[in-house]
Amino acid sequence: MSLIAKFSTVGGATMASRVLGFVREMLIAAVLGAGPVADAFYAAFRFPNLFRRLFAEGAFNSAFVPMFAEELETGGRRAAREFAQSILSVLLLVLLVLTALAELAMPFLVGTVIAPSFADNATKFDLTVELTRIMFPYLICMSLVAMLSGVLNAFRRYFLAAFAPVMLNVVLIGVLVAALTSGADPFAIGRLLAWGVFAAGAAQLGLLVYGIRRHGFAISLRWPKMTPKVRKLLVLAAPVAVTGGLTQINLLIGQIIASAQDGAIAILNYADRIYQLPLGVVGIGIGVVLLPELTRALAAHKEGGDPAEAAALQNRALEFALALTLPAAVGLFMMPALIINVLYERGAFDSQTTAMTAAALAAFAVGLPSFVLQKVFQPGYFARFDMRTPMWFAAISVAVNVGVSLTLFPIYGHVGIAIATSVAGWVNAVALFIGLKLKGDWPLGFATVRRIALMGLACIAMAGAIYAGLAWSQSWLLDQAFMARLAWVAGLIAVAMVVYFAVALACGALDRAELAAAISRRRNA
Repeated sequence: MSLIAKFSTVGGATMASRVLGFVREMLIAAVLGAGPVADAFYAAFRFPNLFRRLFAEGAFNSAFVPMFAEELETGGRRAAREFAQSILSVLLLVLLVLTALAELAMPFLVGTVIAPSFADNATKFDLTVELTRIMFPYLICMSLVAMLSGVLNAFRRYFLAAFAPVMLNVVLIGVLVAALTSGADPFAIGRLLAWGVFAAGAAQLGLLVYGIRRHGFAISLRWPKMTPKVRKLLVLAAPVAVTGGLTQINLLIGQIIASAQDGAIAILNYADRIYQLPLGVVGIGIGVVLLPELTRALAAHKEGGDPAEAAALQNRALEFALALTLPAAVGLFMMPALIINVLYERGAFDSQTTAMTAAALAAFAVGLPSFVLQKVFQPGYFARFDMRTPMWFAAISVAVNVGVSLTLFPIYGHVGIAIATSVAGWVNAVALFIGLKLKGDWPLGFATVRRIALMGLACIAMAGAIYAGLAWSQSWLLDQAFMARLAWVAGLIAVAMVVYFAVALACGALDRAELAAAISRRRNA
């Protein structure tokens, strides 16, 4: 299976999750709008997500996957199982202690970290504490899911781990439909959503346990011990934990500042969900596949393998990322109001909320390519066991985010926070790339540079098509019925895609032979 095919496998599963995520957000927007319950739910949900990304998708997996792959390559399945069991036992103990402490300290955490400004509204504050307590054990489930996903990815079994997040959206959609049918009030719906998050985490963990056992690689618990390999992983994970923590602090800082504006947390979340679609499909696909593949290529090079393989993997990942991300960013930047109108504007979500969310989405769109590029560049460090350099770059980006947020929020409100997030993203991505270049770890080929430049040309042509469509329709479209607006938006996106890919293929920005081969493989699959 080619690298592009592997990206597509993960991206396809992630696409299913993101589409269902849109359905979930549309239902939440219709029921809760940007009201106090929506603010409380999203503020509460971000906190366990922060630790999930820190322990699971960030520090833990970035250190665990290369070490597990190395154990698998050098010691075989038995050594890899021993290593995984040792790590699992220590990880579970840490998670249980952290969860217990967080549950006890939740009022303090909400008042100082999660949403300090909620203290002025006792009802919203108490609800946020309650919802966070319900959802925090989700961290345990998802951290274990991340570890089991890392095991499956090291065996080049990508689909099941990528599919697991679908279950969260399925469960929450079911909860929302049941709540709407029963006529529950917003506060009851908020509590039901929180319990749904916890139940979905348990379901995802069960799915991954099944996947590991089906692959014949069952992992059992043992008494936690600080073995040399566990210590090595902790040493490697510590700077990545700081890196992941700093990245999440960027988001948390935005939430803390946004809590001073009524509805801002919910508005930023609605905008975030939309730009997370291309970020998730492309960025997660690359992040999941590239790290183990690059680790193998570098290990083979040490043993006398082809030194060009690692460079080829990195350049192909860069081309694939930008080929899909650049047009997505252009589209989201040029027609955010139309997209928000079709997806969210109904029920409690009115036209004013649409305008506010669209402004945030346009600001996020500017930073979209940078967030995907970080997923491309970071494996270049982690696969070489350099965990510290990305940490320092993340620290710089946090400082930038804080400075820009504090400067722009009094002027532009929630939009200033979105702008700061994008600026910080670009600072981090550029620093990561320059670092790899200076160390000679990213031999960027002329062919890749040429293709990226031609992708920019294709994006200009696509932007022209979108501009023409918007200029012709803006005077009458928003007054039309929902199905008419939906059909027009879908048609405009389709035309824009056709223009982009036609120009990209014609000028050589995309490899026609590889694209044809990928299509042929899918037809024969």
